[in-house]
Amino acid sequence: MIINSLLDTDLYKFSMMQVVLHQFPSAQVEYRFKCRNKGINLRPYIDEIREEIHHLCQLKFQKDELEYLRNLRFIKIDFIEFLGLFHLPERCIQVTQGEEEGEINIDVKGSWLHTILFEIPVLAIVNEVYFRNQYPGLSLDEGRRRLQGKIDMILQATDIPSFKFADYGTRRRFSKVWHEEVVRTLVAKLPKHFVGTSNVLLAKKYNTTPLGTMAHEYLQACQALGPRLRDSQVFALEKWAQEYRGDLGIALSDVYGFNAFLRDFDMFFCKLFDGARHDSGDPFEWGERLLRHYEANRVDPRMKTLVFSDGLNFELALDIARRFDGRCKTSFGIGTNLTNDVGVSPLQIVMKMVRCNGQPVAKVSDEPGKTMSVDPEYLNYLRHVFDLPKQ
Repeated sequence: MIINSLLDTDLYKFSMMQVVLHQFPSAQVEYRFKCRNKGINLRPYIDEIREEIHHLCQLKFQKDELEYLRNLRFIKIDFIEFLGLFHLPERCIQVTQGEEEGEINIDVKGSWLHTILFEIPVLAIVNEVYFRNQYPGLSLDEGRRRLQGKIDMILQATDIPSFKFADYGTRRRFSKVWHEEVVRTLVAKLPKHFVGTSNVLLAKKYNTTPLGTMAHEYLQACQALGPRLRDSQVFALEKWAQEYRGDLGIALSDVYGFNAFLRDFDMFFCKLFDGARHDSGDPFEWGERLLRHYEANRVDPRMKTLVFSDGLNFELALDIARRFDGRCKTSFGIGTNLTNDVGVSPLQIVMKMVRCNGQPVAKVSDEPGKTMSVDPEYLNYLRHVFDLPKQ
């Protein structure tokens, strides 16, 4: 089976899940799957996907896995005790045919606390089921050649010896076998540049750092959980700070667009958080504006970390690193270009939260293609509240 451990997911699922346990244990949510590629037929694989999800829902955390999580400095003992009883509830997930030709629906409805861990393994399942059926027996030699080219590119970039990057590719990976080979190779060949992986299982197995803080779903849910919509971003950041007391201090900047983020990311948050993560829009413009924002709030940008994670390849990451070298700390999370660059076209699939406590929630990205909402009226209202341009 594809997923054989509940650690085979991204760290930020656990960091958000702990906040949910302590701050929002009764929240009810809905997630919806979407394939952004045109002309992809996933319908022939519905039964196979259902079988893999059934297996996923039988898994429980093993003793050594809980011990590993317990030793992460920000994980609390009551959360570990909860995870010791946890399994994913199969009744909360449905896989059906979609309305469009070749389309499938994957819908998750239930307690946020009990369904939050579905997203990453389900996306990994859909990817691997699709690719092993479309390209049976595909040689990974082309992937290895491309990976070595990226390693050589980094080693030759001697003008920026401080370049650091991480693997963020669990949800988009070609297969779990290839994902593991990528991480194993990077740990061995780039010990000074490869700082870790978002995948907790691989971090544990290869003694590298698990990385991640928050995702879009956390700030989206706070649209329904906060005191009023306009304050939802501030509410989310404050609740995060209450939970982690300065740890895990990278804020996500693009749930309402960057302008709205900067309006809310005041001097208090500039000083409290270690930095911010870019996930849509022009990365150079984003970085320049954030550095000016820090300076305007009397914060030395050189002490802050800018994390870039939007569809990166290594050429772009190195160019960004050169632009901001010496002006701030930078780090790069690279996903598809690491774990699904084997010579075939990758899938662009997501599974986003669309409702919380019965209320629509949405992400309004600086890139129109990344905006996702099931309620156009709510999306228009959200744009009005945060003074966002219509797209």
